[in-house]
Amino acid sequence: MNGRYVAVGDSFTEGVGDANLMYPNGVRGWADRMARQLGKADSSWEYANFAIRSKRLDEIVDEQFDAALALNPTLISFYAGGNDILAVRADMRSIMDRYESALDRLVSSGADVMLFTTFDVKISTALEPLRRRIVYYNDAVRTLAARYRCLLIDHTQYREFEDRRMWAFDRIHMSKVGHKHLAAYVLGELGVPHTLKLPELGPFESPDWRETLRTEGRWLASEVVPLMRRRMNGVREGDTLPPKWPDPIRPADGMKRLARARSGDAMEVHERAAHVA
Repeated sequence: MNGRYVAVGDSFTEGVGDANLMYPNGVRGWADRMARQLGKADSSWEYANFAIRSKRLDEIVDEQFDAALALNPTLISFYAGGNDILAVRADMRSIMDRYESALDRLVSSGADVMLFTTFDVKISTALEPLRRRIVYYNDAVRTLAARYRCLLIDHTQYREFEDRRMWAFDRIHMSKVGHKHLAAYVLGELGVPHTLKLPELGPFESPDWRETLRTEGRWLASEVVPLMRRRMNGVREGDTLPPKWPDPIRPADGMKRLARARSGDAMEVHERAAHVA
């Protein structure tokens, strides 16, 4: 199996939660890990990733689809709608109607399309309306995957993600371990062997109540309050970030080396512009 893999989406596919300064935008993520394994299986594989954090469904379609489809991919991964679900108001029927229109466009390109459910976490009864949105979204994605004959990565069925170590400190994005596990699942669904080293987590030992209180305090101060402040100010992290891999690369050539080369090219352009000014 070989070809050109192109990813579109939001922070889920950009790789947020899997911090790595050696990669564009400071994150690695399951898609980069998967692409590297595709390159190991067949060095001719090419890869591009347009996913950017904070983006909603319509933004992903408007800002990423044209460039992604212009690359004539043979495989496309599409995850969108998570940020729409988290909005204060969300018309799920409208969201999924627009999701289907986007999906139809991807499928019509002739590429194989890979879809994802969102993980259905156990949450308090106070957030039950959010969980109902997640259930609606997942049921709709399953239906559309069958209707359009897409490959479905049913994330919510992988119950080991109930372990909090699969998640970053923000409790929204997967951790490095979580991204690794998801990459392994995707490769398994594609039938591609991999060399990913998946750590054995062992039983989770809950901290005592004092440590729990300290952790909750840090989480509120470092994650919840800044998030609410950004939303009130209309500021989003993704608004100033470029796509990680907008031009196709060959992962077999070494993704860290390719990232360094790209960073060097960008710096040279910046220095030339400064000199001309």
